[in-house]
Amino acid sequence: MRIQSLTPMLSALAISAAMLFASPALADTVKMTATLDGAQQSPPVTTKGKGTATLRFNTATKKLRWTVRYSGLSGPATAAHIHGPAAKGQSADPVVPFEGKLKSPIKGSATLTDAQATDLEAGKYYVNIHTAAHADGEIRGQIEKAPATM
Repeated sequence: MRIQSLTPMLSALAISAAMLFASPALADTVKMTATLDGAQQSPPVTTKGKGTATLRFNTATKKLRWTVRYSGLSGPATAAHIHGPAAKGQSADPVVPFEGKLKSPIKGSATLTDAQATDLEAGKYYVNIHTAAHADGEIRGQIEKAPATM
């Protein structure tokens, strides 16, 4: 009789323990996004160019993966990178270059340093795509944590 009364409590304890140990694995990947346009350049650029960046950051391994899609630029992309640390409206040097072909979509990954990871999670990095007509960047978008989805 006593064993039967403990069964629900032991089941609840087992479920709680499983959730506790599973939670860190789920929390390791942070989804981030950026919306790119000329208005975010510093100073702003008049362009029909626009784009989006979807990024996934693994906080345990510090591995950052990205897919950047863009269209409407004044010409082919000549360079593209993640710049920082800088707040919106401020400029900074490139910290993560996008290597290989720069045609949309640009896909890649890099492992960040601890300092870079801290700046990324603090919203101090931005994606910038450069063209011959706009050597300092034609479109830009600040990287932010994506809204939580249910």
